Amino acid sequence: MVLGKVKSLTITFDCLNDSNVPVFSSGDTVSGRVNLEVTGEIRVKSLKIQGRGHVKVRWTESRNAGSNTAYTQNYSEEVEYFNHKDILIGHERDDDNSEEGLTTIHSGRHEYAFNFELPQTPLATSFEGRHGSVRYWVKAELHRAWLLPVKLKKEFTVFEHIDINTPLLLSPQAGTKEKTLCCWFCTSGPISLSAKIERKGYTPGESIQIFAEIENCSSRMVVPKAAIYQTQTFYAKGKMKEVKQLVANLRGESLSSGKTETWNGKQLKIPPVSPSILDCSIIRVEYSLMVYVDIPGAMDLFLNLPLVIGTIPLHPFGSRTSSVSSQCSANMNWLGFALPERPEAPPSYAEVVTDEQRQCLSPASACDFERALPGPLFAYIQEFRFLPPPLYSEVDPNPDQPTDEHPSCPSR
Repeated sequence: MVLGKVKSLTITFDCLNDSNVPVFSSGDTVSGRVNLEVTGEIRVKSLKIQGRGHVKVRWTESRNAGSNTAYTQNYSEEVEYFNHKDILIGHERDDDNSEEGLTTIHSGRHEYAFNFELPQTPLATSFEGRHGSVRYWVKAELHRAWLLPVKLKKEFTVFEHIDINTPLLLSPQAGTKEKTLCCWFCTSGPISLSAKIERKGYTPGESIQIFAEIENCSSRMVVPKAAIYQTQTFYAKGKMKEVKQLVANLRGESLSSGKTETWNGKQLKIPPVSPSILDCSIIRVEYSLMVYVDIPGAMDLFLNLPLVIGTIPLHPFGSRTSSVSSQCSANMNWLGFALPERPEAPPSYAEVVTDEQRQCLSPASACDFERALPGPLFAYIQEFRFLPPPLYSEVDPNPDQPTDEHPSCPSR
């Protein structure tokens, strides 16, 4: 911008990650600089900054009040998380044009540092939805006598981290449903669907392994499918507005009458999506995996399995733990996995992590990873935790007594 002698007014953040994208979390300190470049000497009343974070929803609905009258009802709500103000130059009052108390700024480039702390209470992750948004920004205002103020606003991203390495999000999700088709007085056989996923929590870039069995005893050709949906829910004035969007999907093979299809870990990849928002009073962002059977000429048979999209990926040891626990689900014994005759040894630490990687990992970089992750514009949230696996032994120190019974927990 060029406004008289003010050539430019810009804002830069002290970023917390290597991608130079301003990403913060609750409790972090947002710091940066207001950069001012002038081509000649100017007299300034004040240079102010404002840091603000708020959630806002808004939508309209048409109402019919009679045969000839109609009106539009507006619904809106707003929640403010913080509103920090600071004066970098000058004084508070800008309503007078007196020459007293002005600060002289000489020609050239000038930097003014700012910082403020985000609230310790949970903040909603930055989000842009159909009927609402969660936004955070810093605004700079330069006030001079007898001139309009120069204003600039720059947004930054906030992640409210969700760690999927918790018992609730590592628990398997499963279900079974059956549907019988009727046509007038004729009844065909049932269509049955059973499905399971290893856990509830995932991060963008991961693939969901779907274990399912579809049995078609009807007289129609059916198609098994799966899809990930995002549900945006907005609340205002006691009303609710919901928007459901398809995120990713896959299609199985068509099943004729009397056929069965089994999915032994069919993969559905999660694309770059916003994390779940679960703790905001006026906006919720939730996900679900729908495994369903497309039935021509009838209502589909479907199972909804809830998902939580997090920001902190699965730990390597958490992956093994959740895999074992998910296989012990008694109501999913139809999968019929067999235990391997001999377990395979895990890779050694040297095979997984090179000397160069170990030297590059410093305590500071590990701390930065925990504090900030790439924003929603980036494809995936990656994890680099160079921790050695637990010691492995080919000999079980506590061998089980031999028994003739079949194992109750089949393993993949």
